[in-house]
Amino acid sequence: MSFPALTHVAITVSDLDASTKWYTKLFDSEPVLDEDEASGTFHHTVFALDGGMLFGLHTHTGGGSGDAFDERRTGLDHIAFAITRDQLDEWVTKLDGLGIKHSGVKDAHYGSGISFRDPDNIALEFFAPPA
Repeated sequence: MSFPALTHVAITVSDLDASTKWYTKLFDSEPVLDEDEASGTFHHTVFALDGGMLFGLHTHTGGGSGDAFDERRTGLDHIAFAITRDQLDEWVTKLDGLGIKHSGVKDAHYGSGISFRDPDNIALEFFAPPA
């Protein structure tokens, strides 16, 4: 039996409105879901990405810790979006056009990528494995 693919990623954000606007520009699409969850403990805004993947933004009732994201803390390190090496330069241009700071294309023996951060400093990456 093969291990299943990821179906969704959900991140907690400090300002849902600001993050929704930021991700709407990055994904170039509107959320497909924007509602309080049935339990009433959190609100989720969800984007549908290519390949059937869902990307959710969450805010929790009672507020969050207020701590800034830090990939060195136990938990999430970063989220990587799969692309091809040929698409990296296109994403440099798009990120520049959106005013999103990024690392530029970095090539390594294990693949190539562009690193950048969302409004909560969450580490994101476009990643292309080696050919």
